[in-house]
Amino acid sequence: MSVLYAMCVPHPPLIIPEIGQGEEKTISNTIQSYESIMKYVSTLPIETVIVISPHAIAYSDYIHISPGKHASGDFSQFHAGNVRIEVDYDTELVKKITQSAKKYHIFAGTLGKDDDLDHGTMTPLYFLNKYLKDYKVVRIGISGLSPLTHYRFGQCIKEAVGDKNVLLIASGDLSHRLKEDGPYGYKEEGPLFDHDIITAWKNSDFMRFLTFDPIFTEALLNVDSDHFKSWQVL
Repeated sequence: MSVLYAMCVPHPPLIIPEIGQGEEKTISNTIQSYESIMKYVSTLPIETVIVISPHAIAYSDYIHISPGKHASGDFSQFHAGNVRIEVDYDTELVKKITQSAKKYHIFAGTLGKDDDLDHGTMTPLYFLNKYLKDYKVVRIGISGLSPLTHYRFGQCIKEAVGDKNVLLIASGDLSHRLKEDGPYGYKEEGPLFDHDIITAWKNSDFMRFLTFDPIFTEALLNVDSDHFKSWQVL
């Protein structure tokens, strides 16, 4: 069957009730959307969930896939250490994705360091776990490689999945650059970027993601952000 369903979802920790402590009601539409989509995908015969998170390990020259058999994490950095997520990794699919990437000369795999589950991974799984329990996970980070390389890596994932029933979750919060009092401050490019991304999603114009001006997107970066670390693995 290959990839049964793919989604792009936000990951603001505030939507976790144990973190929001009532403030999550201010973004109830996001929570309702999460509940609706996760309830729907739980009706599908999902075997493995691939989560792509910008808060997973990120290298400038390598797309990192989390190694090992198991992983866990909690929301202690958001004062909710009692909310814990544990996963079993799909080691067979990880191996196949790595082999496919190698075949097409894309630098990707399980080399380098690893860490606990990040909130970009745990937030969607928190909602998915309300409806679906028996599944394995593949966790993938992003890199400093080109958008085209990431697109080609996506094709490697599709090839590696084969007849396995997979749900793909792309976890991301757009520019983070909409307000002066936001986590990364305001940039005039922020609202423009978010508008273009949302418009592309609405129109299913996914090739638009490959055509952003690099100078424009680099203006959104924050060197103090944990979204991308300039570590090198090769």
